[in-house]
Amino acid sequence: MKILVCISHVPDTTSKINFTDNDTKFDINGVNFVINPNDEFGLTRAMWFKEKQGASVHVINVGGPQTEPTLRKALAIGADEAIRIDTPATDGYSVALQLAHVAKEGAYDLIIGGRESIDYNGGMVPGMVAKIIGANFINTCISLEVEDTKVTAIREIDGGKETLQTTLPLVIGGQKGLVEESDLRIPNMRGIMQARSKPLHVKPAMEQSPRSEATTYEKPAPRGAVKLVDTVDQLIDLLHNEAKVL
Repeated sequence: MKILVCISHVPDTTSKINFTDNDTKFDINGVNFVINPNDEFGLTRAMWFKEKQGASVHVINVGGPQTEPTLRKALAIGADEAIRIDTPATDGYSVALQLAHVAKEGAYDLIIGGRESIDYNGGMVPGMVAKIIGANFINTCISLEVEDTKVTAIREIDGGKETLQTTLPLVIGGQKGLVEESDLRIPNMRGIMQARSKPLHVKPAMEQSPRSEATTYEKPAPRGAVKLVDTVDQLIDLLHNEAKVL
Protein backbone atom coordinates (compact mmCIF):
# COMPACT_ATOMS: atom_id res chain seq x y z
CA MET A 1 0.00 0.00 0.00
CA LYS A 2 1.31 3.43 -0.95
CA ILE A 3 0.36 6.22 1.44
CA LEU A 4 0.70 9.96 0.87
CA VAL A 5 0.43 12.13 3.99
CA CYS A 6 -0.28 15.82 3.42
CA ILE A 7 1.65 18.01 5.84
CA SER A 8 0.79 21.63 6.62
CA HIS A 9 3.53 23.90 7.99
CA VAL A 10 1.70 25.91 10.67
CA PRO A 11 2.57 28.25 13.55
CA ASP A 12 2.85 26.69 16.97
CA THR A 13 -0.24 27.60 19.00
CA THR A 14 2.01 29.21 21.63
CA SER A 15 3.43 31.68 19.09
CA LYS A 16 2.36 35.31 19.20
CA ILE A 17 0.67 36.20 15.92
CA ASN A 18 1.09 39.58 14.23
CA PHE A 19 0.47 41.05 10.78
CA THR A 20 2.34 43.53 8.60
CA ASP A 21 1.68 45.75 5.56
CA ASN A 22 -1.60 47.14 6.88
CA ASP A 23 -2.70 43.73 8.16
CA THR A 24 -2.43 42.09 4.75
CA LYS A 25 0.50 39.74 5.44
CA PHE A 26 1.33 37.31 8.22
CA ASP A 27 4.49 38.26 10.14
CA ILE A 28 6.66 35.14 10.52
CA ASN A 29 9.36 36.83 12.64
CA GLY A 30 9.82 34.97 15.90
CA VAL A 31 7.20 32.34 15.02
CA ASN A 32 7.94 28.66 15.60
CA PHE A 33 6.44 26.36 12.95
CA VAL A 34 5.31 22.76 13.49
CA ILE A 35 3.48 19.93 11.74
CA ASN A 36 -0.23 20.69 11.72
CA PRO A 37 -1.68 18.68 14.66
CA ASN A 38 -4.43 17.03 12.58
CA ASP A 39 -1.77 15.98 10.04
CA GLU A 40 0.42 14.59 12.81
CA PHE A 41 -2.36 12.23 13.89
CA GLY A 42 -2.57 11.07 10.26
CA LEU A 43 1.19 10.63 9.96
CA THR A 44 1.28 8.53 13.12
CA ARG A 45 -1.48 6.28 11.76
CA ALA A 46 0.44 5.95 8.49
CA MET A 47 3.49 4.81 10.46
CA TRP A 48 1.35 2.06 12.00
CA PHE A 49 0.44 0.84 8.49
CA LYS A 50 4.12 0.93 7.56
CA GLU A 51 5.19 -1.13 10.56
CA LYS A 52 2.29 -3.60 10.61
CA GLN A 53 1.48 -3.97 6.90
CA GLY A 54 4.66 -2.92 5.10
CA ALA A 55 3.17 0.24 3.59
CA SER A 56 5.41 2.89 2.05
CA VAL A 57 4.82 6.39 3.40
CA HIS A 58 5.54 9.63 1.58
CA VAL A 59 4.85 13.09 2.97
CA ILE A 60 4.04 16.17 0.91
CA ASN A 61 3.79 19.91 1.43
CA VAL A 62 2.92 22.87 -0.77
CA GLY A 63 5.26 25.72 0.14
CA GLY A 64 8.65 27.35 -0.11
CA PRO A 65 12.03 26.22 1.27
CA GLN A 66 11.05 27.41 4.75
CA THR A 67 8.76 24.38 5.09
CA GLU A 68 11.56 21.84 4.65
CA PRO A 69 12.43 21.56 8.38
CA THR A 70 8.85 20.45 8.99
CA LEU A 71 9.14 17.83 6.24
CA ARG A 72 12.46 16.68 7.70
CA LYS A 73 10.74 16.20 11.04
CA ALA A 74 8.16 13.98 9.32
CA LEU A 75 11.03 11.98 7.81
CA ALA A 76 12.63 11.70 11.24
CA ILE A 77 9.35 10.33 12.59
CA GLY A 78 9.64 7.56 9.99
CA ALA A 79 8.29 8.60 6.59
CA ASP A 80 10.27 7.16 3.65
CA GLU A 81 10.34 10.15 1.30
CA ALA A 82 9.24 13.79 1.25
CA ILE A 83 7.92 15.96 -1.56
CA ARG A 84 7.78 19.74 -1.55
CA ILE A 85 5.79 21.47 -4.29
CA ASP A 86 7.66 24.70 -4.83
CA THR A 87 4.95 27.35 -4.64
CA PRO A 88 3.29 29.36 -1.86
CA ALA A 89 0.11 27.86 -0.42
CA THR A 90 -2.18 30.69 -1.45
CA ASP A 91 -5.66 29.17 -1.19
CA GLY A 92 -7.36 25.83 -0.61
CA TYR A 93 -8.26 25.14 -4.23
CA SER A 94 -4.76 25.77 -5.60
CA VAL A 95 -3.23 23.61 -2.84
CA ALA A 96 -5.69 20.81 -3.63
CA LEU A 97 -4.80 20.95 -7.35
CA GLN A 98 -1.08 20.70 -6.60
CA LEU A 99 -1.57 17.79 -4.21
CA ALA A 100 -3.95 15.98 -6.56
CA HIS A 101 -1.46 16.22 -9.45
CA VAL A 102 1.23 14.48 -7.39
CA ALA A 103 -1.26 11.95 -6.02
CA LYS A 104 -2.28 10.96 -9.55
CA GLU A 105 1.31 10.66 -10.73
CA GLY A 106 2.28 8.53 -7.75
CA ALA A 107 -0.79 6.25 -7.91
CA TYR A 108 -1.21 6.36 -4.14
CA ASP A 109 -3.74 4.04 -2.52
CA LEU A 110 -4.39 6.14 0.59
CA ILE A 111 -4.06 9.89 0.97
CA ILE A 112 -4.18 11.19 4.52
CA GLY A 113 -4.76 14.85 5.25
CA GLY A 114 -5.84 16.70 8.35
CA ARG A 115 -9.48 17.67 8.74
CA GLU A 116 -8.25 21.27 8.72
CA SER A 117 -5.07 23.21 9.34
CA ILE A 118 -4.88 25.27 12.52
CA ASP A 119 -3.69 28.42 10.71
CA TYR A 120 -6.53 29.19 8.26
CA ASN A 121 -9.01 26.46 9.31
CA GLY A 122 -10.33 26.14 5.76
CA GLY A 123 -11.23 22.46 6.09
CA MET A 124 -11.59 22.07 2.32
CA VAL A 125 -8.41 20.57 0.88
CA PRO A 126 -8.89 16.80 1.48
CA GLY A 127 -12.38 16.79 0.00
CA MET A 128 -11.28 18.69 -3.09
CA VAL A 129 -8.31 16.36 -3.61
CA ALA A 130 -10.68 13.37 -3.49
CA LYS A 131 -12.98 14.99 -6.06
CA ILE A 132 -10.16 15.88 -8.43
CA ILE A 133 -8.58 12.39 -8.45
CA GLY A 134 -11.89 10.51 -8.28
CA ALA A 135 -11.20 8.77 -4.96
CA ASN A 136 -13.53 7.95 -2.09
CA PHE A 137 -13.52 10.45 0.79
CA ILE A 138 -14.13 10.30 4.54
CA ASN A 139 -13.87 13.43 6.67
CA THR A 140 -13.51 13.87 10.46
CA CYS A 141 -12.01 10.38 10.54
CA ILE A 142 -11.16 9.02 14.02
CA SER A 143 -10.47 5.36 13.19
CA LEU A 144 -9.07 3.68 10.10
CA GLU A 145 -8.44 0.01 9.30
CA VAL A 146 -7.35 -1.31 5.89
CA GLU A 147 -7.34 -4.93 4.73
CA ASP A 148 -6.29 -5.43 1.11
CA THR A 149 -8.45 -2.80 -0.65
CA LYS A 150 -11.27 -2.85 1.92
CA VAL A 151 -11.49 -0.03 4.43
CA THR A 152 -13.42 0.32 7.67
CA ALA A 153 -13.47 3.82 9.13
CA ILE A 154 -15.21 5.67 11.93
CA ARG A 155 -15.97 9.35 11.61
CA GLU A 156 -17.16 11.84 14.18
CA ILE A 157 -20.63 13.30 13.58
CA ASP A 158 -22.85 15.62 15.61
CA GLY A 159 -23.89 13.74 18.70
CA GLY A 160 -22.04 10.52 17.98
CA LYS A 161 -19.97 8.41 15.61
CA GLU A 162 -20.58 6.79 12.23
CA THR A 163 -18.93 3.58 10.98
CA LEU A 164 -18.31 3.37 7.24
CA GLN A 165 -16.99 0.75 4.84
CA THR A 166 -15.40 1.70 1.54
CA THR A 167 -12.52 0.76 -0.75
CA LEU A 168 -9.19 2.15 -1.87
CA PRO A 169 -8.20 4.54 -3.33
CA LEU A 170 -9.31 6.75 -0.45
CA VAL A 171 -8.72 10.25 0.88
CA ILE A 172 -9.38 10.97 4.54
CA GLY A 173 -9.52 14.11 6.63
CA GLY A 174 -8.11 12.89 9.93
CA GLN A 175 -8.24 14.42 13.37
CA LYS A 176 -7.63 13.74 17.06
CA GLY A 177 -8.78 10.18 17.77
CA LEU A 178 -7.22 8.66 14.67
CA VAL A 179 -4.49 7.74 17.14
CA GLU A 180 -4.18 8.57 20.82
CA GLU A 181 -2.16 11.63 21.77
CA SER A 182 0.12 9.34 23.76
CA ASP A 183 0.98 7.53 20.50
CA LEU A 184 2.34 10.65 18.78
CA ARG A 185 6.04 10.29 18.09
CA ILE A 186 8.93 12.54 18.97
CA PRO A 187 11.89 12.10 16.60
CA ASN A 188 14.83 10.41 18.31
CA MET A 189 18.47 10.91 17.43
CA ARG A 190 18.56 7.85 15.18
CA GLY A 191 15.51 9.08 13.26
CA ILE A 192 16.98 12.57 12.90
CA MET A 193 20.23 11.18 11.52
CA GLN A 194 18.40 8.88 9.09
CA ALA A 195 16.19 11.78 7.91
CA ARG A 196 19.27 13.58 6.58
CA SER A 197 19.83 10.88 3.96
CA LYS A 198 16.20 10.31 3.00
CA PRO A 199 15.08 11.88 -0.29
CA LEU A 200 13.31 15.23 -0.24
CA HIS A 201 12.10 15.93 -3.78
CA VAL A 202 11.32 19.48 -4.86
CA LYS A 203 8.76 19.56 -7.66
CA PRO A 204 7.77 22.58 -9.75
CA ALA A 205 4.20 23.73 -9.33
CA MET A 206 1.49 23.31 -11.92
CA GLU A 207 0.43 26.51 -13.60
CA GLN A 208 -2.95 27.59 -12.25
CA SER A 209 -4.66 30.65 -10.82
CA PRO A 210 -5.93 30.91 -7.25
CA ARG A 211 -9.71 31.07 -6.90
CA SER A 212 -9.65 33.19 -3.73
CA GLU A 213 -7.32 35.61 -1.95
CA ALA A 214 -7.02 36.83 1.64
CA THR A 215 -7.16 40.63 1.59
CA THR A 216 -6.83 41.59 5.27
CA TYR A 217 -6.49 39.95 8.66
CA GLU A 218 -7.92 41.08 11.98
CA LYS A 219 -6.97 39.88 15.45
CA PRO A 220 -9.70 39.30 18.03
CA ALA A 221 -10.64 42.34 20.09
CA PRO A 222 -8.96 42.48 23.50
CA ARG A 223 -11.02 41.25 26.39
CA GLY A 224 -12.85 43.88 28.37
CA ALA A 225 -12.35 44.61 32.04
CA VAL A 226 -13.67 42.05 34.50
CA LYS A 227 -16.50 43.09 36.81
CA LEU A 228 -16.71 41.45 40.19
CA VAL A 229 -20.11 41.13 41.84
CA ASP A 230 -20.99 40.31 45.44
CA THR A 231 -24.54 39.06 45.10
CA VAL A 232 -26.71 37.04 42.74
CA ASP A 233 -29.03 40.03 42.33
CA GLN A 234 -26.15 42.15 41.00
CA LEU A 235 -25.20 39.39 38.56
CA ILE A 236 -28.74 39.07 37.27
CA ASP A 237 -29.01 42.85 36.86
CA LEU A 238 -25.78 43.00 34.81
CA LEU A 239 -26.78 40.07 32.63
CA HIS A 240 -30.20 41.59 31.98
CA ASN A 241 -29.42 45.31 31.58
CA GLU A 242 -25.79 45.36 30.35
CA ALA A 243 -25.04 42.05 28.64
CA LYS A 244 -28.62 41.76 27.35
CA VAL A 245 -28.55 37.96 27.60
CA LEU A 246 -31.52 37.56 29.93
